[in-house]
Amino acid sequence: MIRAWSSALDGAVRARGAAAGARGPEHRVAALTLAALLFMGGLMGMANLFLDGVLREGASHWVYGSTMALCMAAAVPLVVRKRAGRWHTFGLVLLGDLIYLVLVLSIEDPVRYATPLLLLFPSFVAAWFLGPWELATNMVVTTLVCVVALWPSYDSGVAVALQVGISAGTLNAGALGIYVLRRRVQRLLVATQTLSHLDPLTGLYNRRFLVEQAARVWRQARRDGTRVAAMVLDLDHFKRLNDAHGHAAGDAVLHAVAQSLATTVRPADVLARTGGEEIVVLGLVGDPGEASRLAERLRAAVAGCHAADGHAVTASIGVALTRPADGEDATAALWRLIDRADAAMYEAKQAGRDRVSAPWAPAVRPPSDVSLAVPLPPACDVA
Repeated sequence: MIRAWSSALDGAVRARGAAAGARGPEHRVAALTLAALLFMGGLMGMANLFLDGVLREGASHWVYGSTMALCMAAAVPLVVRKRAGRWHTFGLVLLGDLIYLVLVLSIEDPVRYATPLLLLFPSFVAAWFLGPWELATNMVVTTLVCVVALWPSYDSGVAVALQVGISAGTLNAGALGIYVLRRRVQRLLVATQTLSHLDPLTGLYNRRFLVEQAARVWRQARRDGTRVAAMVLDLDHFKRLNDAHGHAAGDAVLHAVAQSLATTVRPADVLARTGGEEIVVLGLVGDPGEASRLAERLRAAVAGCHAADGHAVTASIGVALTRPADGEDATAALWRLIDRADAAMYEAKQAGRDRVSAPWAPAVRPPSDVSLAVPLPPACDVA
């Protein structure tokens, strides 16, 4: 499970990097900030229409004014939708490059009134919000725009190349640095969030993650018309193992059990260690029979696994089902369901351990596992 988390970390970072289209509050703030910058930039640019000697005579006034109006108009969808998707943001970045190019071609003295530093805004937006290929595309566009903008202002090709290298190089280096910093921050955030959801000993999910998944599971069950099943597994005589062989042996057994269960549960099930030797499985089932079969597979998986030092355990499992109702509190309903499964688990303990107990079925030990009732040698007698 830990290896799966590690391999999924890069995917989670990529997903977070592409989450500009999400509807979370942080993305609403980002969208509104972009809208404010676009509107203010267009409004301030409009002031040049009323200043003598800044813009070139003729059609440049109309082209420039239309471009500034387009800049302000681009802010409207951001305010209405309160989010900026990946392609929308990429379009805004390219629009920023185009606006700078129009500004350079419309102004009398570009070196004085329209330095390439005006491209900082689209460059840094691309670095912070977009993916690697969009950023690379904008870096190429930035270089081309700098060439077009600076070419008329210098007589020598060497001077143009030098100025383009300085301007475009500074912009692209700054954007690349911001992108690398952003990736590191995202990795740290994803790693921190993931670690807060994992049990450090077993690599299983923890109690916090289980609670956070309640709303999703309840919502899916209502949508699909299925039931939610909770299975509480408690390792039999685990304290005896710790007392006889030490906590290192107990930890090794817990880790082996966790690995075995992780390969047995279904991909959509939530497998979490809630404390001590107690593990909870939460999933969706169509009927009680499906829940019983899954619980039996889990019981057999525990009984069949061994730690590296040869120790083994069995598990008593309690099962409970519920059909989520509209409007109920998913978290409260989750704990009520787990309490019922916990009570069923204690019935399995009282019935002899190493068995599954459910309200609709007696806690009977499967005939194929009768041999497990025979005491194991001292090194393995932990059941």
